[in-house]
Amino acid sequence: MMIRILSSVAALGLTAGIAAADYQLTILHTNDFHSRFEPISKYDSGCREGDNAGGKCFGGTARLVTAIADARTRSANSILVSGGDQFQGSLFYTYYKGKVAAEMMNKLGYDAMTVGNHEFDDGPEVLRGFMDALNFPVLMSNADYSGEEMLAGKLLKSTVIERGGEKIGLIGLTPQDTDELASPGPNVRFSDPVAAVQKEVDVLTGMGVNKIIVLSHSGYAVDQRVAAGTTGVDVIVGGHSNTYLSNVSDRAAGPYPTMVGQTAIVQAYAYGKFLGELNVTFDDAGNVTQATGEPLAMDAGVPEDTGTVARIAELAMPLDEIRTMVVASAASVIEGDRAVCRVQECAMGNLVADAMLDRVAAQGVSIAIANSGGLRASIDAGEITMGEVLTVLPFQNTLATFEISGQGIVDALENGVSQVEEVKGRFPQVAGLTFIWDASKAPNEGRVQSVMVASGDGFVPIDPAKTYLVVTNNYVRNGGDGYKMFRGDDKNAYDFGPDLADVTAEYLAAHAPYAPYVDGRIGQK
Repeated sequence: MMIRILSSVAALGLTAGIAAADYQLTILHTNDFHSRFEPISKYDSGCREGDNAGGKCFGGTARLVTAIADARTRSANSILVSGGDQFQGSLFYTYYKGKVAAEMMNKLGYDAMTVGNHEFDDGPEVLRGFMDALNFPVLMSNADYSGEEMLAGKLLKSTVIERGGEKIGLIGLTPQDTDELASPGPNVRFSDPVAAVQKEVDVLTGMGVNKIIVLSHSGYAVDQRVAAGTTGVDVIVGGHSNTYLSNVSDRAAGPYPTMVGQTAIVQAYAYGKFLGELNVTFDDAGNVTQATGEPLAMDAGVPEDTGTVARIAELAMPLDEIRTMVVASAASVIEGDRAVCRVQECAMGNLVADAMLDRVAAQGVSIAIANSGGLRASIDAGEITMGEVLTVLPFQNTLATFEISGQGIVDALENGVSQVEEVKGRFPQVAGLTFIWDASKAPNEGRVQSVMVASGDGFVPIDPAKTYLVVTNNYVRNGGDGYKMFRGDDKNAYDFGPDLADVTAEYLAAHAPYAPYVDGRIGQK
């Protein structure tokens, strides 16, 4: 089946005809795949039995096999690249770590990828094993990893590939705050993306390469800053912010591509729901004269490659017993979409925070704070399987309890609302307290206006000098997502409680059918 690309937009206001020396390149791209090898629902969680055959599901590697092969027939010169975050997000990663990702990326024929923050979730050792299994390079320019033996000599800042006799330079970019988002270890030090990219551009242009593409797992806003602050970058293939760019959808965050000067920026949402297809024309000096395209929806109209379906089913066999176990039911959809949970109170956040607090309340713990970045999907109404719970909470985090002052809690909430404009995962979902914040205030300068803590049958103002017992997950307790005020050995902390997914599943079972809700515990001026 041929997949028709929507080419209604000429992204550049340049109308010169294509001369004999012009070079055309198709850039196929994905980002933030998060181990969604099987088809997913519209909520980005597992596709229920029968729904895929009924045309209700999206994505999956088997559809990408078909779509990529088809797209390659439309172009004499094409590359396939990833904007990072292959790791984490389903039982495939929990069970196999990076092995299935490596196998499937090799099958699809990727030419390069950048390191996403989640590629560091299990430290440099797992990332190295993944890289050793790949048939293509992995890139990261904005970090000094020379002191990390697992990465030095293997991970590259940039690389050069050839298509149609032309050299194409590729540069990798990773979030500057990866040390807060994942576990890169003490030997990897991240740096400013603009300076790092420009340094590699200069290296590549010094080699005579005049077509340069940045593979960036840094988010749509940072990509625009990089484009504006560098010279010589032709295309930025993005990731991290799960941004949907389109010329035909009113749900898009911007046009595909988004032009900043002469640099074309693209991103294709996440989870394999779309295959990005950007067609770029370069003149003989390496300047972009035209950049057009549209993300292709990986919906039921894209046939699944049968061999890939069979292989993934084989790999899924050890997982089936775990994920098909029904643990509870939901009366309605439990909203866990990142676009909601990272900016406001959401039903999934309330569920997880309530479950955490319920588990340890008998220990005297009175407050729960959960990072919204740990919530990875919604759950639809009806039966809830353990696989769905693990899709929402895939990180194998454990409950962590600790002591902290009321002022420390206020500081934590201030951190939590400090990057709402960037839709960052540090936004706090809470239980045992309520708070009101003001978006008109500058970040970290008093956005949190009031905090009330549960007391008896009501709420009272938080006491900055009082010590409170708090529960979070071990990632946040150890400073993840900017919660540095939680870390340290002076908190009487215990970081090795039960798995958060198990705690949530048991809470759902005890309250089945679970009725999702929001109750105004987080307010905004």
